[in-house]
Amino acid sequence: MAARTYRGKELDVSFDSEACIHAAECVRTLPQVFDVDRKPWILPDAGTPEQLRDVVAACPSGALAIVERAAGAAADAVKIQAMEGGPFVISGDVCVVAQDGAVIREGAKMALCRCGKSGNSPFCDGSHAS
Repeated sequence: MAARTYRGKELDVSFDSEACIHAAECVRTLPQVFDVDRKPWILPDAGTPEQLRDVVAACPSGALAIVERAAGAAADAVKIQAMEGGPFVISGDVCVVAQDGAVIREGAKMALCRCGKSGNSPFCDGSHAS
């Protein structure tokens, strides 16, 4: 699994679960931001940029990283393409969120079902082909 990025208004926090040694420095130091019992478990806007930088710098494994945002920077444009007889292919800065606000998946590209037959809704699993 690649690193996952949690977006904030001023900066983002990236987390690489494969690099994490579960020292829990982040959870102990800044529990309002890092809470493993919550989804999403990282809320960058619940702390100040300075607090986040300090916690990320203290991460012993380097599993956490800060992604700064330039003031007023726009997110990557999102493109939605309807594939003939298939899914919607979405590319750009994409984040699919459940009704409860939990992030289901984020990434640069994904295929969303538009036929209603997928067993992995909202994502396409190729069921439209049968």
